[in-house]
Amino acid sequence: MDGIADMGGTPGWGPVHSPRRDEPVFAEPWQRRAFALAILSSRVASGGINADAFRHALERLDRVAYLDDGYYGRWLNAGELMLTDSAILAPGAIDARARNLRGEHVEEPPIPAPAVPDYAPTAVGSLRSVDTVPAFAVGECVRARDVSVPGHTRLPRYVRGHTGVVQDIRPASVLPDTNAHFLGENPQHVYSVRFDSRELWGTDADPFALTVEMYESYLETTS
Repeated sequence: MDGIADMGGTPGWGPVHSPRRDEPVFAEPWQRRAFALAILSSRVASGGINADAFRHALERLDRVAYLDDGYYGRWLNAGELMLTDSAILAPGAIDARARNLRGEHVEEPPIPAPAVPDYAPTAVGSLRSVDTVPAFAVGECVRARDVSVPGHTRLPRYVRGHTGVVQDIRPASVLPDTNAHFLGENPQHVYSVRFDSRELWGTDADPFALTVEMYESYLETTS
């Protein structure tokens, strides 16, 4: 979907700064707890490990929940959203509990009947085998499909409609577009596609090459 998470290539965010070599994984103790809670919440809400469903929750957050609460705050907010989606938690339950812990006296919503998706991955991880041969070859010029996807996708908005060159054929993998919605794994071939920065952002862009991992259904021939 075209949401706040699809920020790549959009202007106004300033330069990208490399992390310090001594930068800690967790700058504050609450961050490691938020990380653990987000992972646990995702698994409970999905009935298993589904990274695509978690990414879809992230991209549905509003501006405050996605940007203002920071990276690990974003993960915690996504975990809460997934628990609400699966009716493990009622909407507003965490806010009400936090207010009561602060000494306020508010009514907490009743616990709903869980509606966890009937989901089970067919194998560990996301790599799968497919019977079809790859549709594109190394060195072939391809175009990213210019489509607006209503649900989850890993097709970046900034490459849509632009041409690149297949650099490598990667192992087949679960298709995020369907897996995020618990609609099946639908594995596909994956390609490393090299795009020129000036193809993506115009002739005034700094010259460099950008490689993007693209699922087969994201691509089309240029002829």
